Amino acid sequence: MAEPMTLAWRQYRLERKMFWRNPAAAFFNFFLPLLLLFLLGTLYADNQANLDVLVPGIAGMSIMTTTFVALAHNVVFLREQGVLKRLRGTPMPTGSYLTGVFGNAVTNAAIQLTIVIVAGRLFYDIGWPKDWFELVVFSLAGVVCFAALGVAFSHAIPNFEATPAYVNAVFLPVIFISGVFYDAADAPKFLHDIAQALPLVHLIDGLSAAMVTGTSLADNLSNLAIVALWAAAGIVLAIRGFSWEARRDG
Repeated sequence: MAEPMTLAWRQYRLERKMFWRNPAAAFFNFFLPLLLLFLLGTLYADNQANLDVLVPGIAGMSIMTTTFVALAHNVVFLREQGVLKRLRGTPMPTGSYLTGVFGNAVTNAAIQLTIVIVAGRLFYDIGWPKDWFELVVFSLAGVVCFAALGVAFSHAIPNFEATPAYVNAVFLPVIFISGVFYDAADAPKFLHDIAQALPLVHLIDGLSAAMVTGTSLADNLSNLAIVALWAAAGIVLAIRGFSWEARRDG
C-alpha cells in the first residue's frame, strides 16, 4: 500500500509542476472565472440580489473549469501524444496515476473556490459561507462529478486539435443555461427544463445554499442526489471508454 501511495504522491507533484508551467491552463482555471466575476460584479454593484446569485454561480463554473474542461483537454493531449501509452508501460499502477491526476483537479478546485469565497466576502458583501460542511460536501461532489464527466467526454474527442471545439460546445451552453450569471429560475421554461436535467445548476444551488441563503444540507439532498447520479454515470463511462493509446482514425 505504501508504494502505490508514494507513486500517487509523486504523480500529484508532477501534475502540479506541469500545471503551473502551462500558462493557458492557469488562465482558464483561475484568471478567466475571476475576470468574469470582476466584470459582472461591477455591473451588478448596485444589486445585491444579483451578486448573491453571481458569486455561487462563478464558484460552480470554477469547479467545472478546473475539472471537466481541464481533464478533457489534458487526457486527449496525453493520449494523442502517446504519453498515456508510455505511462501504461511503466511500473506505476493505474490507480496511482489516476489518484495523482484527480488530486491535482481537487487542489485547483479548492484554490479557485477559496479565491471566489474571499472575493465575495471582501468585494461583494456576500459574507463568509453560512454552512462550511455543506460547502465542502457539494464542492467534493461537484469535483468528482465533473472530473469523471471530463474524462468520459475525452473519449468522444477524436484528436487534440478538435478538443477546444468539442469542449466549448458543451461548456459554454451549460454555463449560460445553468444560472452562472443569473437566476436559473428566471430563464424561459424550455431552457429551465434543460438546465434541471444537468448537474451544474444543482451544484450551484447547493453552493448558493451553503454560501448565501444558509439552508441546510438536508433541504438540498435532491440537488446533491442529482449531482451524485451524474457522477456515477461519469465514472462508469470514464472507466469503460478509457484508452491508453492514441486513436488511429483521428
